[in-house]
Amino acid sequence: MTIAYWCVLIAGLMPVLTVVFAKWGKRDFDNAEPRAWLEKQSGMRRRADYAHRNHFEAFPFFAASVIIAQQVHATQSTLNILALGFIAARVIYTVLYLTNRPTWRSAVWTIAYLCVVGLFVLAAISHGSAA
Repeated sequence: MTIAYWCVLIAGLMPVLTVVFAKWGKRDFDNAEPRAWLEKQSGMRRRADYAHRNHFEAFPFFAASVIIAQQVHATQSTLNILALGFIAARVIYTVLYLTNRPTWRSAVWTIAYLCVVGLFVLAAISHGSAA
């Protein structure tokens, strides 16, 4: 399995890992209605839930870009670097979200987004050169 595919797995695990910060150690957590309970949270727990949701939103775009780039036989080293860049940016994004640094968080979100766009561009270039 390629590094880029491992990155897809990591990106798929990020929402679950992030929501742990929102739920962990809170005695009144309601597993019967976790979303309603999360809506009532504030501070770091609320931001962890928001990061959790954003990871779910970012995942399909990233996974598709990796799969498409792999499918057209894009340069593996570049593909891996962009995929790792996405994961690194998303980890930093999460830390910045949890520590309430919105300006830096938005900047890092943009870097992660550009990594995905880069994967699509890489796929397009690779597909164009193969045609």
